Amino acid sequence: AEAVPGGRKEMLIGVRLGVPPRRGTDGGAPNEPMDVDLDEVAKVFPYGRLLPIEVVVGGLAFSTGRIVRELGDRDDLAVCVAAAVSIGYDSGKRDGGGSGDHEMYDTKDGK
Repeated sequence: AEAVPGGRKEMLIGVRLGVPPRRGTDGGAPNEPMDVDLDEVAKVFPYGRLLPIEVVVGGLAFSTGRIVRELGDRDDLAVCVAAAVSIGYDSGKRDGGGSGDHEMYDTKDGK
């Protein structure tokens, strides 16, 4: 039996990225996340139907004390992004209420 009805092709993939806030020097507001190349992120998922990727402020940015100009470094900033990935499928069920809610399951009993 397939873990996701419809197999990998029909699997829905949800991605939320926690990205450090912009630094004051790039013109962005500090409460906005740094820019992310979402096309590059999408390439990580070779199958399934990728839902719109959500980018929020989060993650970690810190000074490494090292600059390697040969690798294109302009400063010593290291950036860590937290990624939450969920998979699921479209059961076709609709409640008609337009709430957008999805069905939740208790993993203790598999129901």
